[in-house]
Amino acid sequence: MARITEKENLMMVIRGEIPEFVPRLSIAQQQVRPAFMQAKRTPDGGGQDIYGVSYVATRDTGGMALPVPNEFILDDVTKWRDVLHLPDLDEIDWETMAKHDLEKIDRNEYALAMGAGGYFLPLMNMMGFTEGLCAMYEEPEAVIEMYEYMSEFDCKLARKIIQYYQPDIFTQGDDIATANDPFVSMDMYRELVKPYHMRTAAIAKEYGLPINMHCCGHCDVMVDDWVGYGVNMWNPAQVTNDLLGIKAKYGRSFVLAGCWDSQGPIAWPEATEEQVKQAVRDCIDTYAPGGGFVFWASAYGAEDDIPMQNKIRWIQEEYDAYGRTFYQKHA
Repeated sequence: MARITEKENLMMVIRGEIPEFVPRLSIAQQQVRPAFMQAKRTPDGGGQDIYGVSYVATRDTGGMALPVPNEFILDDVTKWRDVLHLPDLDEIDWETMAKHDLEKIDRNEYALAMGAGGYFLPLMNMMGFTEGLCAMYEEPEAVIEMYEYMSEFDCKLARKIIQYYQPDIFTQGDDIATANDPFVSMDMYRELVKPYHMRTAAIAKEYGLPINMHCCGHCDVMVDDWVGYGVNMWNPAQVTNDLLGIKAKYGRSFVLAGCWDSQGPIAWPEATEEQVKQAVRDCIDTYAPGGGFVFWASAYGAEDDIPMQNKIRWIQEEYDAYGRTFYQKHA
C-alpha cells in the first residue's frame, strides 16, 4: 500500500475521519505569510509589522519576537487614521510573490496553511493592553471604524491569498485570552471582534476551505461561537480549557490541535527524559481516542539551552514511537 502523506493524514482528521496515525501540526502543515507581510527584520531579530508596530526578539523566548515594551504607535483610538496605513494590495505582483514563497514547499507532502483576520491583538499591540482595553470599553465606535478598515483589507487579502497560493487550510489568529479567562466579556467579543472574524471566515467557506483558529489561553467559552461561523480546528487548545468536554460535545467534527501541558513536566528545568516522554504518551492517550485530535507540543527557552534541546528531541522521539502507531494499536 502506498505511504500516506503528512498532508493526507492531517486532512483526514479535519474531514472528521480517523487518520492512519496521530498527525503533528508542526510537521503536517506549512504556515506561510506573503512576503510583503513578513516583518522587516532588524539585526537583533526583531522587526516591524504591516501596522507599524516594532518588535524585538529575546534569547529566553528562543528568538520569538514580541512588541517593543512601551513603544506604542497609537495613544488615542479615535485618531487611528493618522497612524494606520495599510498597503494597496492591487499594487503587489502576487503571481511572482506566490511563486517565490512556495518554491521550497512540497504541496503534495504538506498542507499549506495561510490566512488573515486578527483584530483584538493588533489593537493591543498598537496601544498596549491597558489603553487598548480601555479603548474597547470607552470608544467602541472608533474601534469598530478601525476594524472596518482592517476588515476591508483582510477580506481582500484573503481572496488574493486563495487565488494565488491556493492554501489547503485557512488560518485565523487572535490571542484574546489569558491563562485564566478571555480579556473581554463575551458581549464585547460578539459586538466588536467576532463580526470581523466571521467576514474572513465566510470567504474561506465560499471556497470550501477548512478554518483553523489560533487562540491561546482559557477561551473555551468562545468555541461554540467559532463552530457556529465555521471553524473546524483550534490550536493550541491549551489544557486550562475543558478539552474533554469540548471533545465529548463535538466529537470528530471539531478538531483539537495541541492539548499539551506546557506548564507540566516539560517546564521543569530538571525534567527527565522519561517524564517528558510520559507527558507525550499521556497527551495522546487522553485526546487521540476517537479522532478529532492533532498533536502539537514543544519546549521553550533559549536556542542554545541544552536541556531545552533535549526536551524537544525527546518529544519528537516519543511522538515517532508512540503517536505514529497509536491508531494501529488501538483500532
